[in-house]
Amino acid sequence: MLERFINHVRKNKILDVQMSYLVAVSGGIDSVVLAHLLQRKGFKIAIAHCNFQLRGGESDADEAFVINLAMKLGVSVHTKVFDTVAYMDEMSISLQMAARELRYSWFEELNSSLGTQGVLVAHHADDQLETVLLNLLRGTGIEGIYGMSSQRDFIRRPLLPFSRQEIIGYLEENGLEWREDSSNEKTIYKRNFVRHKLLPLFREFDPKGPELMQYSFDRIKDTGKAFFYFFDLWIKTHVISKEGYDMLPFASLVAVSGKSSLIFYWLRKKGFVYAQIEDILCAVENQEVGRQFLSGSWILNIDRECLLLGKHQEIDKPIQIGVEDEGFSISGQYQYSCTKLNTGELIDRSPENAMLDFDLLDFPLTLRNWERGDKFMPLGMQHFKKISDYLIDNKVPFIKKDRVKVLCCGGKIVWLVGFRIDERFKVRPTTRKVFYLNKHKDE
Repeated sequence: MLERFINHVRKNKILDVQMSYLVAVSGGIDSVVLAHLLQRKGFKIAIAHCNFQLRGGESDADEAFVINLAMKLGVSVHTKVFDTVAYMDEMSISLQMAARELRYSWFEELNSSLGTQGVLVAHHADDQLETVLLNLLRGTGIEGIYGMSSQRDFIRRPLLPFSRQEIIGYLEENGLEWREDSSNEKTIYKRNFVRHKLLPLFREFDPKGPELMQYSFDRIKDTGKAFFYFFDLWIKTHVISKEGYDMLPFASLVAVSGKSSLIFYWLRKKGFVYAQIEDILCAVENQEVGRQFLSGSWILNIDRECLLLGKHQEIDKPIQIGVEDEGFSISGQYQYSCTKLNTGELIDRSPENAMLDFDLLDFPLTLRNWERGDKFMPLGMQHFKKISDYLIDNKVPFIKKDRVKVLCCGGKIVWLVGFRIDERFKVRPTTRKVFYLNKHKDE
């Protein structure tokens, strides 16, 4: 096993004999064998041990054993005692999760302070299979079959290709001592149940069953990598990003297979869950225009021709714009400059900007979110129109309506920002000065 181990870590560039590493050692078979393998081949290592105080005197005996092991191997050792139960209660999490968070947080801190090149943990092939099965039982998708990686962040797992049987064989051949964690036999823990109940059944069915299952999972993992490669290309081709929104046209979903997976992997980073995807597809099929799906600070809107994704917009406080102000910002995304011009100096008919008769304005002006019941006289019309009706007529998506602002003067709306100014405040031949509001993105 020693030579296979060395070939594995060199071939896959997991370890470098010139570097130093921190080895997590519990005192159990796997971590003892890992430390022994590394020491025999001259790797520069230090040992880290966590005492979670969960088994009384057994936990203290484990700590003493690891300290003695480090002395035999001639390496330094670092230990830490945790009040795991208190942390569990404080964070309202399971005991196993509490131990995990405490362990990896300390490992990261210790790795950084010692200047080591990573923390080595002794997860092996049987652990990998248990992880995959647990992921499947939790209802995870294709990535649940990936299991643990050999390298992730500061954690490295050099024993992943080796079975528990191989590791025990090495232990016995070299006469190594180790400590048994009595909690490993308790099947109240899901992982232990898989280890002691499910895997033996697979081996009873076929002695090579677990190995064949892992082979199948590895093939599916490779297929998953191919899927994500093509998924990224599909997203770049079909999702349009504009003005803070992501748009997926319905046409992109016609005659495409795997719609549920495509939409899920597009939305999951925004906190959407797979259970929402079926409802989203049903809403698209039934043309439920205006229906919204929420996830934290994100909203997915069923628009007329696309799925529209954007952040939930909190109602901004009104802004006062004085006569001497040079500009203002909207939602931290767009900046407007305010300039006083002479008549005829510039003509700008873009609805994103506004040119108003300066002498008809009473300062300060007020910029606020539009409200139900708001009316204005759109440029070119001689009658008032409700803003709600104007937005409907212009097919403004529901998700965008919450962001629409109005610029007011003395209680009158002078500009529906980004759409149209009010007829009463337009520039006329008699206008002497123009108040010009020009939009540009914040840099």
